[in-house]
Amino acid sequence: MARTLDAVEGGKDATEEYDPIHPSGTLESHLRQDAKLGSIDLDTLPEDVAQKEEQHINSGPPPLASLLNLEEIEKAATRQISRKAWAYYFSASDDLITKRLNSEAYRSILLRPRIFIDCQNCDLSTSIIGSKVGIPIFVSPAAMARLAHPTGEAGIARACSRFRALQIISNNASMTPEQIVAGATAGQAFGWQLYVQIDRKKSEAMLARINKLSEKIRFVCLTLDSPVPGKREDDERSKNVSSDLPIVSMLKTSTSNKPGPGGIGAQLFMGTSPNLTWKKTLPWLAKHTSLPIVLKGIQTHEDAYIASLYAPQIKGIILSNHGGRAADTAPPAVHTLMEIRKYCPEVFQKIEVLVDGGIKRGTDVVKALCLGARAVGIGRAALWGLGAGGIAGVERSLEILQDELKTSMRLLGAHNVEDLGTKHINARALEHQIYNGPIGINNSESWASSKL
Repeated sequence: MARTLDAVEGGKDATEEYDPIHPSGTLESHLRQDAKLGSIDLDTLPEDVAQKEEQHINSGPPPLASLLNLEEIEKAATRQISRKAWAYYFSASDDLITKRLNSEAYRSILLRPRIFIDCQNCDLSTSIIGSKVGIPIFVSPAAMARLAHPTGEAGIARACSRFRALQIISNNASMTPEQIVAGATAGQAFGWQLYVQIDRKKSEAMLARINKLSEKIRFVCLTLDSPVPGKREDDERSKNVSSDLPIVSMLKTSTSNKPGPGGIGAQLFMGTSPNLTWKKTLPWLAKHTSLPIVLKGIQTHEDAYIASLYAPQIKGIILSNHGGRAADTAPPAVHTLMEIRKYCPEVFQKIEVLVDGGIKRGTDVVKALCLGARAVGIGRAALWGLGAGGIAGVERSLEILQDELKTSMRLLGAHNVEDLGTKHINARALEHQIYNGPIGINNSESWASSKL
């Protein structure tokens, strides 16, 4: 196995930091010949005192059955994973206002339980972009899973298989798409996240690979909520390995060995194109894949409406603010969900509307479903589960949400997901926070005129 030495740190062995954030074979495929220095004597490498101290602090994971909610799983993971991994997973933009609001917004919505309804049976199955799934909860694209556990994104996939849950593979996964889907069970469904590169040929090459996996990867999730990286201060402070090593992920176009500050998050965005538009990008995408397209990062009713005009190429949208990691003070997804219901409810009839961000409880899931969401995504929760207990930790996270969701639905008198609606909730306390300006639909139509 090739090993990575960090010249900045005087020959420190950086393999343990490099490997978790790069798919296997990345170093061998991208490293210049003059950087391959030959064999090394492992006994001569400097001792990593900080790593030994960190390992000494970790006392091993607690019994997973003792973790009763996602907050406890996050705390358990925080004690197990490295400081650098924690900083990357936890971090959000600026003052973390949007990250906090993502969860708090759901607390303002109240449930309206019904009585004298037979609630013995409750079916959580549904479909997402044409794929049958066991629960209306999917794993959102979350990068660098091997920072939490060696099984990485493939471990998340194995956990999802138990619940027949859909997983969207991150463009910046620490494993290749082929590795992640290799152990998929019959009928297990995936999506694949696309960050379009300045060098379009790189994105086209990845799309060609994804097209060959279309039996398992059912759609392309074009992420649009972070055309530029947000300022993630926890990540920047952590002195991430990405600030010391030549990152050679699919997002980097420069050959410089000093990509600059910004933490893992900023480094992963290097090479991402900031000039995508409705009129240019979707026709380009249609030339390179026939897979359905899901747009991730919708934060206004205008953009949701425009997306609906591009059906059937666009099959769905994900209301998301990138987990609070892009524009701080951007609206929580549930705000955007209510904004669409207020200004252009016809969107729900044309395309599927998914949400992600801030999901902590099964009651959060049920509230989003009541407002018209087809399904709800979790990102950090899957990573925290992986960090707390590997594959079993992700299973525990999904199990908790599944059980809480089922309990909530039964108390509401809903026998299946389709039964849920606005009659089951009271969202009046949240309505005064929803956008109340001019309806932007008329101007939106001109933006999409080339399609129409």
